[in-house]
Amino acid sequence: MFFSMKTVCFQGLETTPIDTQVQIIPGLPAVILVGLPDKAVTESRERVRAALYALGIALPPKRIIMNLSPADIQKEGSHYDLPIALALLATLDVIPKDVLERYLALGELSLSGSLIHITGVLSAALFASSLNLGLICPSSSGPEAAWAGDLEILAPDNLLALVNHFKGTQVLRPPTPHLAPPSPHSLDLGDIRGQEGAKRALEIAAAGGHHLRLIGPPGAGKSMLASRLPGILPPLSPSEALSVTMIHSLSGFLKSGHLLTSRPFRDPHHSASMAAIVGGGIRALPGEISLAHNGVLFLDETPEFSPHVLEALRGPLESGTVVIARANAHLRYPARFQLICAMNPCRCGFFDDLTRGCTRRPLCGQTYQSRLSGPFLDRIDLHVWVEAVPVHEMAASTREPSESPQVGSRVQQARDQQRDRFERMSPGCGLLTNHQADGAILKQICPLSDPAYALLQKTVEVLKLSARGYHRVLRVSRTLADLDGSESLERQHVAEALSYRPEKTNP
Repeated sequence: MFFSMKTVCFQGLETTPIDTQVQIIPGLPAVILVGLPDKAVTESRERVRAALYALGIALPPKRIIMNLSPADIQKEGSHYDLPIALALLATLDVIPKDVLERYLALGELSLSGSLIHITGVLSAALFASSLNLGLICPSSSGPEAAWAGDLEILAPDNLLALVNHFKGTQVLRPPTPHLAPPSPHSLDLGDIRGQEGAKRALEIAAAGGHHLRLIGPPGAGKSMLASRLPGILPPLSPSEALSVTMIHSLSGFLKSGHLLTSRPFRDPHHSASMAAIVGGGIRALPGEISLAHNGVLFLDETPEFSPHVLEALRGPLESGTVVIARANAHLRYPARFQLICAMNPCRCGFFDDLTRGCTRRPLCGQTYQSRLSGPFLDRIDLHVWVEAVPVHEMAASTREPSESPQVGSRVQQARDQQRDRFERMSPGCGLLTNHQADGAILKQICPLSDPAYALLQKTVEVLKLSARGYHRVLRVSRTLADLDGSESLERQHVAEALSYRPEKTNP
């Protein structure tokens, strides 16, 4: 007696097919699970045995061998319970084998036979759809799987309901997809008094997808500015929403089964480890930079982060992906995020205040900012000094209602120009923002007027800009021109882009 049930294992966001093979042969009674399982998978033998007992099914006193093929891939997670149980039921002729061959299954079983929510269902559903297979998953994961498109989904509450469905005594309704509810609190730029220069930089960052560093004394509003960036970014496209939902589902943060529609905003504490920020761990999971994919990663008090963590961001900032190298596999996660760094000018925070600054000025500022390496800073397009707003000005100023919608409209218009330009020049290139442009494409989209070219060439000689720094000035200038509706880069665009260079913000 033999049957093989299809399931999957996850290697990064890549989905690998796994055959759950069950064979019952004469011999000493035993249940053996092979195929390089981890501890959670090995324990599935007892969960499956208890779930079948709850159905009134006892395992025969024979030798039961379960194999997860291919056997050279490490199997992790609890989602192998359901395919093992279904393969056993088919081998025992409880469920017709020809019916189960049309499905891919994953799910965790409780001892009573109920199905528990699992991670990675959307990825598995998309993979099943590519193979023209149906999907069997827990009911709580059904709405998430329904976003995969046109495929048959069975999402029962328990194992008994699934058996009854296949026997024709019960009908399982297909799940319906649901959108995640909008955020109850909308943060608006109008909440911030003053800081017009910082707001301008935030708009430029949103329009071109640029990374931004905010530097200023404590209480100047750096965190408030960063938290309002998602409110002026364009909404997620359908493909971006699927990608974001897949990552959050795989990481275990998606409990509702809804499709995420808001851009992620991640703000890890500076004590976070390398694995928490970049990804990895004993059981490799996406890190904060992947959870911020298509959204914002905010690093408050950036110099307090471990230097090793900050240097590990250099690669993802350029490539938009992160690779976790392990002894037996290389896992790849998307990490196309927008970085916002906030920091004080020195450890005490009052570098430019003679009355409150420490006695170690200017050495304290130089030492503190040197925790951020030159190559790391060179990957940030915009560097902005945020001055503290005097209390009397805050009391006198009036709040501008709903400022974010107006700024968001300008950002959306600039982004539309960029997308259309890239599509005309290189159809199918996948570029969406000026920040992603490089090489030959950057030269084509940045026609410089004569005054702008002269200013840029002189600045390159004086500041000795690297090639990366030169390209970043061009990208920011292109975004400024898009916000102005100009096809060519004028002198004022280059001049403003140069004002955001890091040389302007260092003590």
